[in-house]
Amino acid sequence: MSSEVKKKVSVEELAKIKDAMDKETIERVLKRYKALYLYLSGMAGRDVAQLTGITVNTICNLYKKYQLEGLSGIPDKTISGRPVRLTIEERNALKNLIMNQHPFDVGVSNDFNWTAGLIAQYIKREYGYTYSIRGITALLARLGFYYKYPTYVFASKDEKEKKCFMGILKFLI
Repeated sequence: MSSEVKKKVSVEELAKIKDAMDKETIERVLKRYKALYLYLSGMAGRDVAQLTGITVNTICNLYKKYQLEGLSGIPDKTISGRPVRLTIEERNALKNLIMNQHPFDVGVSNDFNWTAGLIAQYIKREYGYTYSIRGITALLARLGFYYKYPTYVFASKDEKEKKCFMGILKFLI
């Protein structure tokens, strides 16, 4: 942008933006308020972009949105999407189940480890909702779980038993 637009803004408007910045808790929206504040204070768009990490185009869009809607146009709008199927209580119960029980404990499978497929089967059986594997992994991420391959540990720490087991395992392989 070689020519910058002269922006006429009152001290009161800048104070309102500053106040909104002080109250904002969402980092993404705070960054927008800062960019708008700097831009309206007279700083060039490219300089604001460099300081905030927001593109010049986005800064110009923020300015236009501010002109049309005021401060209410800066925060994210609520994003409509599919409503959550499981209630908070059901999600907490599911999380507790996954952490404290095995699939064989609840009659889902004879396996010792939960998989996304087994969790989907359990949810279908208990709550009547069908989830895809991707949907289950997204649900698990929202519940604070992350994907990890299971590791098996010898139940016994007896070295003699471990050597015997390893010998049998090598013989079988």
